[in-house]
Amino acid sequence: MTRFLPVSVLVLLAVGLAPSPAPAQATAEAALIQKARAIHDRVIALDTHNDIEPANFTRQKNYTQRLDTQVNIPKMKEGGLDASFFIVYVGQGPLTPEGYDSAYKQAVAKFDAVHHLTKEIAPEQIELALTAADVTRIAKSGKKVALIGIENAYSLGTDIKRVKEFYDRGGRYMSLAHNGHSQFADSNTGERDGKWLHNGLSEMGKQVIAEMNKWGIMVDLSHPSKAANLQALALSKAPVIASHSAARALADVSRNMDDEQLEALKKNGGVIQTVAFASYVKVAKPDSPERAAAIAALRQEFGLPAPGGGGAGGGGGGGGGGGGRGGLNALSPEQRAKYDARMAEIDKKTPGDPRATVADFVNHIDYLVKKIGIDHVGISSDFDGGGGVTGWNGADETFNVTLELVRRGYTEEQIGKMWSGNLLRVMAEVEKVAKKIQGA
Repeated sequence: MTRFLPVSVLVLLAVGLAPSPAPAQATAEAALIQKARAIHDRVIALDTHNDIEPANFTRQKNYTQRLDTQVNIPKMKEGGLDASFFIVYVGQGPLTPEGYDSAYKQAVAKFDAVHHLTKEIAPEQIELALTAADVTRIAKSGKKVALIGIENAYSLGTDIKRVKEFYDRGGRYMSLAHNGHSQFADSNTGERDGKWLHNGLSEMGKQVIAEMNKWGIMVDLSHPSKAANLQALALSKAPVIASHSAARALADVSRNMDDEQLEALKKNGGVIQTVAFASYVKVAKPDSPERAAAIAALRQEFGLPAPGGGGAGGGGGGGGGGGGRGGLNALSPEQRAKYDARMAEIDKKTPGDPRATVADFVNHIDYLVKKIGIDHVGISSDFDGGGGVTGWNGADETFNVTLELVRRGYTEEQIGKMWSGNLLRVMAEVEKVAKKIQGA
């Protein structure tokens, strides 16, 4: 697989060479980068959470083009990102027949978009993987690997048979809730609101866990509440994943996993895919009143929801309240350019707390590895859904993560496990459990 050194790395090198380091330092840094590049070329770099919009999967506009999305095939090639879980995401709506019908239609459109890309638009460049073995096979062929994850089981409605339908459509992991309680599980947002619907999983939610085990869909713990997650871990007959979460010990937000959940995940044999979402990686210091007022006025002008707070997330950084669905990603390219220009002016006048970096992100990986072991830690971005940190803000900058891991002393075997090995192990075990249940 041919890969290119990301522009960001070249920039970092240029900055690092001013003032010029001693020759020995420059030689050591060049050797480190060369070592990291060789490792990155050999491992399968798999990101478990990249959001999509069907509008970017048409003949006229699609991922064969270098779109302004954080993920597309050209950017995957530039950064050496080999595999991506494209996400069938549906926001939480009313628990009514009409709400379920709308959510189902949205989900089907996203399933169809991925199939359209892999089967009709660019089958020579990217292929859909349905098994863990498929991922390895496709990556070795030189193609990029597409997988499908389902974020929020709300789109199932009340028809449990749709679990099998979504499996047949290619879904290989699913979370039972997003932001807001679903018919299956409480959401992490209950902590903020102080309101719960099921005190964990509903009876239907427990049935869905069993169906997912039966058909081979990984249970995803990102977004549901702690109670729902602990119940899911106790019920699941197969290892589970957290497709895009970080360590709550380092960033105290409800979307991250605390130590109790991490220990239960380890006991289950699962894996947490550490997420590079700026405001989940680093809880920013509050903005000054002047900065907060300027950002609020700017967002109101562009019809955006109020910022989530904090210098790293509330402004133009792309993480936290500013970058999620319905936020900056909802703007047109022209609007986004205008917004960013105005945000740059605010940054100059009233600087905020610096946005989380790749180094901050790898701090979470370090913590998780020490807490639950290298075999239970993976990597994800939540790109095009609000994710990104300075240094890894798109698929084109993926190499920077490997570079930082090498800088921290991780071996090639360990890096391979975190980039894909651990996730593929869980995926393969889920497949085995499904065959056993079906055979019984």
